[in-house]
Amino acid sequence: MAQANNIKGAVTALAAMGIFATHDVVVKTLGASYSAFQIVFFAALLSFPIVTVILLSDAREASLMPRHPWWITFRTLCTTVTGVAAFYAFANLPLAQVYVILFATPLIITVLSIPMLGETVRLRRWAAVIAGLVGVLVVMRPGQTDLSFGHLAALTAAVCGAMASVIVRKIGQEERSVVLLLFPMVGNVIAMGVALPFVYRPMPVEHLGLLTIIAVFGLAGSFLVILAYREGEAVIVAPMQYSQILWATAYGYFLFSETPDRATVIGAGIIIASGIYIVFREGRAGASANRPVLETRSRSETVTPRASLLQRVIAPERRDDGQ
Repeated sequence: MAQANNIKGAVTALAAMGIFATHDVVVKTLGASYSAFQIVFFAALLSFPIVTVILLSDAREASLMPRHPWWITFRTLCTTVTGVAAFYAFANLPLAQVYVILFATPLIITVLSIPMLGETVRLRRWAAVIAGLVGVLVVMRPGQTDLSFGHLAALTAAVCGAMASVIVRKIGQEERSVVLLLFPMVGNVIAMGVALPFVYRPMPVEHLGLLTIIAVFGLAGSFLVILAYREGEAVIVAPMQYSQILWATAYGYFLFSETPDRATVIGAGIIIASGIYIVFREGRAGASANRPVLETRSRSETVTPRASLLQRVIAPERRDDGQ
């Protein structure tokens, strides 16, 4: 029975990653014509009605004032930067290359969890982190190729997304899920709204439709991730995020005439192997006190909220470690 559930969880996660990849293709398509600020603004705005309905299901009486205002402010800043940086990277780099750099997020989470969560990272996980960061250098090839703002944006998205995830692990048990969900969304709309007059270009109806797809697909992918973690063990479900590289390669080739070069393929292999190793180490009893990578629930926030936060609002979270 457990094996069947793990298979179902893995397949559901694969479907979620396919939806997320399609979401990113739409981002890339719109990015050819519009600023990342404009895309994020309207995508976040269109996500609000759906997320508001979800938030209304949290009927507990409590204030929306955060218990940790500075951490919430910092997390809001991180998620806002993550969204803009990721969307810019998708618009200006090959899809596969963006994904490979974003795959460094679990490595950065592992490092940040030491000072922020008091996590103990022993030699084996340190070796995996170092190997993964070498993989990032293989992909970016500093000194051998011209690094663009797209590369910097992808790396910025990985760092800020990791920081936002670790902050949730740090304060998540004390803050209401509504606060953790709502503040970044409002922050996105306000910050992008301030920038919008300087970058705005009129959008035809069909492009507004594509923005709706971004909002709907982002939430649909998050809900499938929730279902995947309910069905399967985290150590089985979490590695499915790396299937996005297959979607990115296929979409890039057929839609944008992109073919990953050798350095991207080699770097991807190193980073993915490192990430999977960290996931399995965290899944072992006694190896990790906080399981920061496993609890991230795949993708960082861009416009739509993290799956783990949505799950906390919808239903109590099933924990694999019995906590």
